[in-house]
Amino acid sequence: MLFYHGPKSIDDPAVRLRMGILMMGFVLTLKISIASTFFGIIIGTVVGIARLSKEPVTRWLSLTYVELIRNTPLLVQIYIIYFFVGSMLRLSAFAAGTAALSIFAGAYVGEIVRAGIQSIHKGQMEASQSLGMSYSQAMRHIILPQAFKRIIPPLAGQFISLIKDSSLVSVIALADLMFQGQQAVARTYYAFEVYFTVAFMYLIMTFTLSMATQYVERRLAISD
Repeated sequence: MLFYHGPKSIDDPAVRLRMGILMMGFVLTLKISIASTFFGIIIGTVVGIARLSKEPVTRWLSLTYVELIRNTPLLVQIYIIYFFVGSMLRLSAFAAGTAALSIFAGAYVGEIVRAGIQSIHKGQMEASQSLGMSYSQAMRHIILPQAFKRIIPPLAGQFISLIKDSSLVSVIALADLMFQGQQAVARTYYAFEVYFTVAFMYLIMTFTLSMATQYVERRLAISD
């Protein structure tokens, strides 16, 4: 299920090591998690800044987005994006799953970014503007770099949760790790062995991210 030995093609008699269904699911889960993390950070950063905007409409729209996403189940969001939005835009299952996870993560990242920005003393923004910087320049060069250093731990926790939440995309027949695990159980009836392996493979991804986060934190602490 992880790897198997077989010919590369019907016309190629050479026996090669090929990925089994669980490894294929592992790779796809890794891809969708990385893509969702990338877009989630972009969405969350924009939303976090918008939550602190001086424009009431911008604040209201960003707050509505955050509350709407955080107070509805991710599974329902996946169904809506796949069957409604995806059918209109002709999105693949991978694109729809990535979009759903990115939008979901963006709401939580937005609140984390907002809290990080608010943790920076207001005097720094005032000092930056007094030196001739615009609001966007001060935010980009002064405020956000400091804020992101402070929010690394909660961001890591959010993206670890996102990796685990990605198992829900199996409901739209996306052949991720969870979906392939279900297929393996249906073929072999080894439920405990398969799901234990699936859990261990998720643990590899989340533990690796946790260790990478701790390394980044140590490096940033040294640079300070």
